[in-house]
Amino acid sequence: MQKNFTEEDLLQLSVAELLDLFRTLNSPSIEEMDGEYAAYLLAQPNWLADKIGHITLDNPFRRWLSKAFRPVDTTTGRGYNTFLKEHRVVQCYPMMTMIAPSRFDNQPAYQLVYRQFHSICGSINMVDEIRRVSPNLYLGIGTYGFTHHQRHIPYPFLLKGPHTPYRGDIGRKRDVFQISSRDIPKLF
Repeated sequence: MQKNFTEEDLLQLSVAELLDLFRTLNSPSIEEMDGEYAAYLLAQPNWLADKIGHITLDNPFRRWLSKAFRPVDTTTGRGYNTFLKEHRVVQCYPMMTMIAPSRFDNQPAYQLVYRQFHSICGSINMVDEIRRVSPNLYLGIGTYGFTHHQRHIPYPFLLKGPHTPYRGDIGRKRDVFQISSRDIPKLF
């Protein structure tokens, strides 16, 4: 019988333990992921990734608040991240979403593909994978990089919610975009 993991449990797990747990979880559906979900970094693969993650996502100038999603149709969705900048909530880093095989175990995962849109996340080939831990609690594994090896280093985070409705689509799509093995390696 699988343990019912809480947010507090996830905060105590190592990257290896989080990846092991991720492999036991199911993907949420496109329809399920609708609204803004509070986002938090979990254990990172090394001390440098931990420091860079916290400096990038939780600093005095802007603090990472959430990831948000909406279904577009039965197979795809849209999304963005929110940050608190001064006293305003700002949306950035748009993404397309879909269900596709995970790069970590070839099982279905809710995938966030940033490269469809112009942003720094798209430029570094960021793809996040999400699975449901329990109702309103999700484990995400972020990846990015320019080589096969870099794109297989797991950067775990958690999502809670939804707590707020989706605010609206943002971003400018790349003129020529086609999903490739760089984004979802198990599709090809």
